[in-house]
Amino acid sequence: MKRFEHMQKLQDILKKNNQTITCAESCTGGLIASMITELSGSSAIFRGSVVTYCNDIKEQELGVKKETMIKYGAVSTQTVDEMLNGVIEKFDADYAIAVSGVAGPTGGTKDKPVGTVVVGVKKRNSPPISKIYHFEGGRKTVQIKASVKAFEKIFEICSKNT
Repeated sequence: MKRFEHMQKLQDILKKNNQTITCAESCTGGLIASMITELSGSSAIFRGSVVTYCNDIKEQELGVKKETMIKYGAVSTQTVDEMLNGVIEKFDADYAIAVSGVAGPTGGTKDKPVGTVVVGVKKRNSPPISKIYHFEGGRKTVQIKASVKAFEKIFEICSKNT
């Protein structure tokens, strides 16, 4: 399914159910929010977003625990789960997307090479669902692939709840 069609279907589902979405982004730098707002009518379903590019802001704006980031790293399912919990509360939304990763070309490590991205989604009052992905390509490609994967995942859980 093409990105635009996918976004329109997501928007339609959320509108039909009078539900909203928000996001917390790190490595995608606001691309997910931009993709949501590409479509006219997004103001009916989009509450807002936050780009928490540095760890201090993850902690300050989303309540991610410093201990979590020290123990597991900013690019971890644990951190993304806390980002999801924080952003869904901050923006009082029904659904949330969160991503953190290494878009490259620098910043990769042996354990978390360039292209490693954690994508997470959450429905209010349900546990977060986060998974580690490894995307190939340059920086922009990794950002786009991470964003598309996030929409696939949120579409799955939104579709189950219609």
